[in-house]
Amino acid sequence: MIIDLTHPIRDGLPPYPGDAETSLVHSKQYAKDYYNNHYLSINMHAGTHIDGPMHLTDCYTYMDEFPPDRFIGEGCLLDVSGQDVIDYKETYEQQIGQNQIVLIHTGQSQRFGEPDYFEHHPVLTEAFAALLVRKQVKLVGLDTPSPDKYPFAVHKHLFQNGILIAENLTNLVKLIDAVSFEVIALPLLIRADSSIARVIARIRS
Repeated sequence: MIIDLTHPIRDGLPPYPGDAETSLVHSKQYAKDYYNNHYLSINMHAGTHIDGPMHLTDCYTYMDEFPPDRFIGEGCLLDVSGQDVIDYKETYEQQIGQNQIVLIHTGQSQRFGEPDYFEHHPVLTEAFAALLVRKQVKLVGLDTPSPDKYPFAVHKHLFQNGILIAENLTNLVKLIDAVSFEVIALPLLIRADSSIARVIARIRS
């Protein structure tokens, strides 16, 4: 079974405060132009996307320089719904395996598009981030717009240790009962700090 963890790209996709809005225009129409085409203007942090280390550190590794296997791996879901702060717990030592892709379900995706979605969201602690580093996870994915808030210490700690961050995921609730699943979180092959992405989970039977 395939679960799509991606918010659709559409015209007017809610932007992170300070970023340009997404514009998706039906630029050529068959009735008039005898073919259809669409024009998309989007920043790399709109909707479901993957942050690379260049985003918030003095690093010049572009997204197109990461090998594809960095974005594919065994998945692990942590259900932390209802918690405003996701902190280290000893039980996570057993739940999270080495080199996995860790997905964090907070329930925040239900509020995607609401006015305060970007301002009021759960955050990770540095102690939790340190656990992800010890486990050498490939990527951490969240159904929130960010793992932290200014001055973005968690972002930087993860980046400095080679961990990528997928933000604004959705449908993580559908993975709660999954015993085993694979995550495929492919960014565009793009020379940019970060990239919009299509993220799916493949549940193993």
